[in-house]
Amino acid sequence: MNKEHRYFVYMLASQRNGTLYVGVTGNLAKRIAEHRDDIREGFSKKYGVHMLVWFEEYGDVQDAILREKRIKKWNRSWKLELIERGNPDWEDLFPRII
Repeated sequence: MNKEHRYFVYMLASQRNGTLYVGVTGNLAKRIAEHRDDIREGFSKKYGVHMLVWFEEYGDVQDAILREKRIKKWNRSWKLELIERGNPDWEDLFPRII
């Protein structure tokens, strides 16, 4: 039995051009809801980073983890450019994925 897996690399923001958070998950809707509801202690709760502004989907977990690690090393301007290329209005994408 070959079960299809989906993994997501995502970026959250506190506001347009605000604090950014990069993460990876196998369940995007659930993980973003956890961030929004401040379920876990950590960076996103401390800095109010709750707005989903960018994500990519992968079929292989190792590809997703590698992409997340690479983006985390990027300078801020590259991250902002990535967001604005796909989401120029910095719309919260959470309602689209639920």
